[in-house]
Amino acid sequence: MGDKTAGKRVLALIVLFGGIALFVVSLVLDFMGSQFAFRGAMLIVGIVAILLGLFIFPTRKHHRTIVYGVFVFPLLFTFAVTVIIPLVLGIGYSFTDWTGVKITKGVGLANYMTMFSDPAFIWSILMTFVFVVLNMILVNVIGFLLALLCTSGLKGIGFFRAAYFLPNLIGGIVLGYIWQFIFNNVLIGLTNNISLLAKTGTGMMCIIVVYIWQYAGYIMLIYITGLTQVPEDVLEAAQIDGANATQTLFRIKIPMIASTITICTFLTLTSAFKQFDVNMALTNGTGSVSNFMGSYLSNGTQMLALNIYNTAIAKNNYAVGQAKAVLFFVILAIVSLIQVRISNAKEVEM
Repeated sequence: MGDKTAGKRVLALIVLFGGIALFVVSLVLDFMGSQFAFRGAMLIVGIVAILLGLFIFPTRKHHRTIVYGVFVFPLLFTFAVTVIIPLVLGIGYSFTDWTGVKITKGVGLANYMTMFSDPAFIWSILMTFVFVVLNMILVNVIGFLLALLCTSGLKGIGFFRAAYFLPNLIGGIVLGYIWQFIFNNVLIGLTNNISLLAKTGTGMMCIIVVYIWQYAGYIMLIYITGLTQVPEDVLEAAQIDGANATQTLFRIKIPMIASTITICTFLTLTSAFKQFDVNMALTNGTGSVSNFMGSYLSNGTQMLALNIYNTAIAKNNYAVGQAKAVLFFVILAIVSLIQVRISNAKEVEM
């Protein structure tokens, strides 16, 4: 029995390490641009061998864990291929002269120096932070007020919930063109035939209005979920103690949905930072800035995601665009971590 188990263990290890070797070699060949015809088959065989080696390994104690790992592996593999590996490669590309197709040499920090010497890019960062701060406040306030309205017991609440959420179902590109028509053809009569999208200041305000109109309904549903979880007996006790509606709201409801507020704040923060489709469809970043860092800018409403897209695609400068994307990731990660830490501290205080 012991010899049989030992033989099975040896076989499992051979299959497992053979699969790992095939898997690694196939990835290396692919990243190196090899034309070897069977590298795809090697990758599949390697994955199957790894799973088979784990499954036939003779152990009762860890067999359930191995089975769980077999089922979780496709998700982890997909995450690694679509997120982790591209992230690592993207950081590497930012230090080269990558053309989107090939790399001829490394350039060190040249792409980052080019990026920070571009006034249009610095302006897009400032506009993005302004957009994020305003929307993080306004979307949450309006979404919370809509949630209070939709949990107030009025007739036809189901209709109002659906109506408020409906804009979120419309794609950002379509939404941008719809509102572009409204601003340029419907509301233009109220502004002396001058489009609100023509100037940087009013153009940014239009983007904010459209974003709020699109996203507030989604945030409303999350707040509704939080408000409906507040225990009725607590609300009844507050009413018996003589608390009015305002006191109940600020001293009971809001503290008891602190975790919901954290979630909504995080979602609006990350979504606003990544704003791209509405920005492109509504203004395409146009808008004049007469003097910024000694330069005239024609992209006054262009935010960070759109600036990265235009750099890489419109200007065909993938290396600098990738460097901007790396900085974008770092900014978003740092701001998100700070926001979550502050919100969690507020939850404890409440």
